[in-house]
Amino acid sequence: MKEIQSESISNINKNRDFYDNKYKSVNVSGLIKTLNNLDAFLKDATTTDISWVGMYINNFKDTVKGKKIMELGCGNCANVAVLAALGAQVVANDISDYSGDIIEALNLNYKFEYDITFLKGDFTGHDLSKQSLDMVIGKAFLHHLTLEHELEVVKKISQVLKPDGEVRFFEPAINSTFLDTLRWAVPMDDRPSKLFNPRAFKKWEDLDPHPHRDNSSKHFKSLGQQFFSNVEIIPLGVFERFYRILPFSTKTLRKYRRVALRLEKYMPKFIQYFGARSQTIIYKTPKVIGDV
Repeated sequence: MKEIQSESISNINKNRDFYDNKYKSVNVSGLIKTLNNLDAFLKDATTTDISWVGMYINNFKDTVKGKKIMELGCGNCANVAVLAALGAQVVANDISDYSGDIIEALNLNYKFEYDITFLKGDFTGHDLSKQSLDMVIGKAFLHHLTLEHELEVVKKISQVLKPDGEVRFFEPAINSTFLDTLRWAVPMDDRPSKLFNPRAFKKWEDLDPHPHRDNSSKHFKSLGQQFFSNVEIIPLGVFERFYRILPFSTKTLRKYRRVALRLEKYMPKFIQYFGARSQTIIYKTPKVIGDV
């Protein structure tokens, strides 16, 4: 493994501090309630919430039973809990110790077919057997890494994945400078407007755990092609991206999001690419490059 540079180490530490604070208060009983109503939850989430739509696209749910799956950046552990409840053998990885605490509580309070295993810290720092995993996934994970760190992560994934395995990431898509500029100009939640309140935006940005980097579909395609023979990028969220600024009730907004995600499939590919808010990234058929 190539030793990562100081910029990447600093970024890892910043993310660890940010997410330690976020995950220490995760409601495990809420996760257990979700698992006890799994079919209803997935029916709603995988048609409405874009991160779940993107991760579970193309009948992903029906392919995981019995598979050994590693999730990178498992975070609040909602997705690893769902995968384990669906019968997958899940290895969960995160830099936050609190993710491990959540998994311990999940294993104690829900009877999975296979208990979830937690792998603490940076994925690239672990010794893993070659071609030992059926799937490696990440839900909004890669865009938290520096490009140098990301390269090492994807290289290692290609080595620990089985020849017929699959890599699947759900990530933001920045394919339009115009739409990205518009996004930063609109204040959202605790994020001030970059255009109208630049001083407050700078303070917010200094605390934000996301590094400045390329999150375009072109970048993720090029990245995958270095280590995999089959690369697929699925853009998502052309219309769905506007739901936060619409003055509707929660129920109406969820209906809008479902309809928007269905309709965009019929749009020309170039519009889907240009307007995408998010993207599903699928890599298959790893090339044989170097050692783990």
